[in-house]
Amino acid sequence: MKKLLLAIVAATAVVGAQTPGAFTLDQILSYPFPDNLVASPTAATVAWTFTERGVRNIYAADGPEFKARRLTNYTDDDGQELTSLSFSHDGKTMVYVRGGDHGSNWPAEGNLMPDPSSSPVQPKMQVWAVSVSGGTPTLLGDGDDPAIAPDGSRVAFVKDRRIFIAPLDGSKPAEQAFFARGSSESPVWSPDGRTLAFVSDRDDHSFIGLFTDASRPIRYLAPSTSRDSDPVWSPDGKTIAYVRQPGRGGVPRSPLAQQPSPWAIWVADAASASGHEAWKSGAALVDSLPRTAGGANLHWGDGNRLVFVSYQDNWPHLYSVPSAGGAPATLLTPGAFMVEYASMSPDRHFIVYNANTGSDRNDIDRRHIFKVAVDGSSAPAALTSGRGIEWTPVETGDGASVAFLASDPQRSPLPSIVPMAGGQTRTLAADRLPASFPSAALVTPEPVTFRASDGVEVHGQLFKSGSGAAKRPAVVYVHGGPPRQMLLGWHYMNYYANDYAANQYLASRGFVVLSVNYRLGIGYGHAFQYPEHAGARGASEYLDVIAGGKYLQARPDVDAKHIGIWGGSYGGYLTALALGRNSDVFAAGVDIHGVHNWDRQGRQAPNIVAAWAGDGITEADLKEAAKVTYQSSPISAVATWKSPVLLIHADDDRNVEFHQTVDLERRLLEKGVKVEELVIPDDIHDFLLWRTWKTVTTASGAYLERMLMKSGTTSQR
Repeated sequence: MKKLLLAIVAATAVVGAQTPGAFTLDQILSYPFPDNLVASPTAATVAWTFTERGVRNIYAADGPEFKARRLTNYTDDDGQELTSLSFSHDGKTMVYVRGGDHGSNWPAEGNLMPDPSSSPVQPKMQVWAVSVSGGTPTLLGDGDDPAIAPDGSRVAFVKDRRIFIAPLDGSKPAEQAFFARGSSESPVWSPDGRTLAFVSDRDDHSFIGLFTDASRPIRYLAPSTSRDSDPVWSPDGKTIAYVRQPGRGGVPRSPLAQQPSPWAIWVADAASASGHEAWKSGAALVDSLPRTAGGANLHWGDGNRLVFVSYQDNWPHLYSVPSAGGAPATLLTPGAFMVEYASMSPDRHFIVYNANTGSDRNDIDRRHIFKVAVDGSSAPAALTSGRGIEWTPVETGDGASVAFLASDPQRSPLPSIVPMAGGQTRTLAADRLPASFPSAALVTPEPVTFRASDGVEVHGQLFKSGSGAAKRPAVVYVHGGPPRQMLLGWHYMNYYANDYAANQYLASRGFVVLSVNYRLGIGYGHAFQYPEHAGARGASEYLDVIAGGKYLQARPDVDAKHIGIWGGSYGGYLTALALGRNSDVFAAGVDIHGVHNWDRQGRQAPNIVAAWAGDGITEADLKEAAKVTYQSSPISAVATWKSPVLLIHADDDRNVEFHQTVDLERRLLEKGVKVEELVIPDDIHDFLLWRTWKTVTTASGAYLERMLMKSGTTSQR
């Protein structure tokens, strides 16, 4: 019989009887989460956003003391994001965006902004400016993606797929900068502030446009049938580098085969608009445009060298090439590891980045900060090391320090700073961590590996609290994405920091928790991230999930009959697949906004198999694709689904349609499966409200404990 869990589940509920040294969900979810770290171009000042129990504000810190101070004074958990932080070129003003949903795959009907707090007044996405010395923010206009002119007089931003310009001081309303066909986006000012480069997206092709003023026509750089993006000005403002990909079209390929995504770097003269190819990828799958943070990560370095990320040797590494072309690219970061976040130093001599490598072999499941010369004249130098996790490095404007965000197994993420020459790391804003936060009670995840049935090695992190010989219930956790990697500490994305907290909480309640880094995830090379027959093409990644379940079954400290599974988004998909295919292994699960029918998960077409139809695709190919797509979907396993499940979904989800959960629940109830549900009105996929996260995490923990815990199975302390 179905039970209904109301969306107003008491967030303060305490799950089960408390044991000595235990902590509450309220305590572990109280951490402030930092994001959007940026550095002033002229001084030793850094800024970032903090989300503190759902309240979002901008903080800044000035060197050499780097004492954190708050620039804004928002007070509500209203779900309005703060993003796109940038300093003016004199370092005196901060521009940012408030509102919207930057994690969505597509907007809601009518392009309405999310309203997770169910306000009767529709929220807006707006561009604001605030003095770095403090004061009241100034509204510049509705929009997103702001770019401040170098002279600090005006700001360009995108509104309704058009570019607008407003004075930085907000003294006049924003005005549309120009008219152009298609969608205008990604504005970037020239170094002298006279010309604005932008991307003109025309669906199957796109151009890089240049706008100077209303008296001159817009110029397009080396226009072609290709898709051009990511414009980057040279330091002297004479040329522009950008990414070029083939236009959409051509003979349709088999929908069951992965297709390469080749790309090139072009450089164009800003005066004549003529261009040339500076570098070109190969045509193999491994040569595809990177999907890691920042994509190509195209930067203009010293000596007219272009720095970028390529997967060509199986790992996402930094390379550099002369902007004139004609020379092979120089590999800057050799080794079996991935480069993730990267930024150029103010003098353009170095690029600083984080990577999952270091002196410890377990650093493959961590992140550390490095620097390397853009011309490859020196080997990469480590700026951080140890058991921590560090990301989003930026060099301060004075060139003396590198700021970054950092965490470790017990300490949640906080801003940090280290000298550019190397030395002691300093943590900033540690006083924002509540005194009740249970750092001392958190376990250090243990790195484990096991093999799937087809021989693929799978990495995981094992959470276990306390000791003792008693067999315990266990839970497999599967992340979303799927291009993600769970780590040996607090995660650098807010979604997964919450999940890390949840896994710590489950461990404190007596569960053995295994977080599985299944294939399709980042951090282990191109072949692991792009496996054959994965997702809708065959769900080969599920082999890693069931291997994790069987790994737990074989452990002497696990009660093999009380193993559960939980995850969100793609993790929700794999949770549903696990419960459907292997109710003999997984006794219960929590499926949070998962995909359940691949044939419904499409942005423009409700039927993705039908969307594949076209010239060159045979009826036999389409039938085979439809068969594989169905068999890769959890709905195909409803006939063998026996274990109970809690389904959780917010109904303004723009990544996974809410109908995925509506449809699966109806199918399961008709089969007689025990289903409970938690529906969140008006919130989105990446829950914007802290109180939603708390409600969801509370309900998930309560359900798993109720379904899997037996008397006497809690941890021995």
